[in-house]
Amino acid sequence: MRQMNGHVISGSGNGTTRPSRQINVVLRSHNVFGSGASAQALEADPLPDVKPLPAVDHFADIQKELEPMIGMENVKSLVYEVYALLYISRMRAEAGLNGGSQVYHMIFKGNPGTGKTTIARIIAKLFQKMGVLSKGHLIEVERADLVGEYIGHTAQKTRDLVRKALGGVLFVDEAYSLARGGEKDFGKEAIDTLVKSMEDHRSQFVLILAGYPLEIDQFLLTNPGLPSRFPIQIEFPDYSVDQLLQIGELMVKERDYVLMPQTVFKLRQYLMQEKLNDMFSFSNARFVRNTIEKSIRHQAVRLINHYSSSIPAKSELMSIRPEDLKI
Repeated sequence: MRQMNGHVISGSGNGTTRPSRQINVVLRSHNVFGSGASAQALEADPLPDVKPLPAVDHFADIQKELEPMIGMENVKSLVYEVYALLYISRMRAEAGLNGGSQVYHMIFKGNPGTGKTTIARIIAKLFQKMGVLSKGHLIEVERADLVGEYIGHTAQKTRDLVRKALGGVLFVDEAYSLARGGEKDFGKEAIDTLVKSMEDHRSQFVLILAGYPLEIDQFLLTNPGLPSRFPIQIEFPDYSVDQLLQIGELMVKERDYVLMPQTVFKLRQYLMQEKLNDMFSFSNARFVRNTIEKSIRHQAVRLINHYSSSIPAKSELMSIRPEDLKI
């Protein structure tokens, strides 16, 4: 816990560090205001005491979920910026200052398997903890969930999903697919209904549109009013091969398996090849997860065949060997 001007500001208290971006508070001399009426007004009309937030670090639980995630430093920093904005906005309101009307609708740009859905869940939880959203749940949808089969059906389906998302986050994956059919496609009706819902239910839910970077940029160009409605845009970069290996090793560790050194070498070569051959649609962590799960199945078959009349040692039950990683 730290104190500033007698007011308590909660901290993690556990020695953990924040994301790299910090918030610097600069206390300027009163000479900056000069000796005019504005400075006298500030001195004559002191602000009310700032009511401290509860003695709990609202970011601590969020940070526990973010820290184990490989890479994504820019994403982690932006999540902390959102937390800082919410925290200071609440302090400003309690001090009698105008907090302004904040819009938290977001665009997530990234290829498959880069953590977009996971971060959306974390942000929903953060908004709930900070009192922005009443429930903090996540409703994940795609085009088929929003677009109907006849005129008027799409608007009704979309409104129903917005109602389910009230108090939480509506996450639309591959959002650009709503604009692919042209003017006569029912996807346009879904877009129009979402835009209207953002006005009708202002501050009652957060809308996150996600998808491939290029396609999302083209989608935003289909409606001149769309970009300004999403002030927060987050880039989710592809993982490097080293980061993908770290993700793979975390996945097997969580399942009580171990990648043998030769298996790690083989997996590295495989990832390098796949990233090169499938540059624009490589599914990043999703690809690693599918590869790991397939190798676990192959390991099970190998063990059953080899130990048909005996029980393998614990180390054998845990080891993923190169032959289990079938490419």
